[in-house]
Amino acid sequence: MTPLDKPAADGTGRRTGADPASDSGTQPDGAAAPRAVTEAALFEAFGGVRGLVETTVPGLVFITMFTINKDIHAAALTALALSAVLGVFRLIRRDTVKHAFSGVFGVAFGVIFAMMTGDAKAFYLPGMLYTLGLALAYIITAAAGVPLLGLVLGPVFKENLSWRKRNPGRKKAYTKASYAWGFILLGKCAILFPMYFAGADATRFGWVTVALKIPPFLLAVYLTWIFLAKAPAPINVIAEMEAEEQAEQEREQQKKKLDAIGEGLADDAARALLAESERTQEPGGGQQPGRHRR
Repeated sequence: MTPLDKPAADGTGRRTGADPASDSGTQPDGAAAPRAVTEAALFEAFGGVRGLVETTVPGLVFITMFTINKDIHAAALTALALSAVLGVFRLIRRDTVKHAFSGVFGVAFGVIFAMMTGDAKAFYLPGMLYTLGLALAYIITAAAGVPLLGLVLGPVFKENLSWRKRNPGRKKAYTKASYAWGFILLGKCAILFPMYFAGADATRFGWVTVALKIPPFLLAVYLTWIFLAKAPAPINVIAEMEAEEQAEQEREQQKKKLDAIGEGLADDAARALLAESERTQEPGGGQQPGRHRR
């Protein structure tokens, strides 16, 4: 049983094994709990092992078939068909739509580039351009104080943008992680782009591209996990909004009760005044006049 499965009291009545995201800005006692939550969130954000496979296998199939028969069209269409099958399988399992379609679109652009140019290396060019743009986005947003990784993972941790002003420790961690992603991806581009424009053999270039698919990704995810696991726990703004909404509903209900009580008291007072007025108007209801002396 993991620390997430076995909550324990810390002497204040709070469960220390609970999700740290449910504790607004307070770091849990054990280090294993936030690390486990961070790991789960990263897998959710980046598609997990299946997402890694879906972005790697089509390119691997393409370069394998091209190495065997040197037929760009057959290799490209096979890779596209495989990517589509993987996407449909995700939809059948009702997984995240973005992971289902991102791989298909990426492979489709690669197929278009390869068929239009007649160069097998062009199959990987859209992915290379996307990697370069993503690397620059990570670095620029981190330098601007709004790290891209925080924008991506904030909703996953249910903290949204609370890390910007309310949780500086997490902002620092997101900034470090964004720089890590940016420079790792730039390093990958520094290898692939010179090979591509130097006219490297398509087969060799394809295998190098596939080989550089997983290791940089795993390194970036690992560094992100390290930075965030050591950072303060996320502030669960979703729970805060739900609590505020519940408190507002309770206040409304209390106000309605007080209004009902006030209306009841007002009605009782009005009825008492009306009864008193009726008694004073009845014959003999007022003060008896004194008898006249003869």
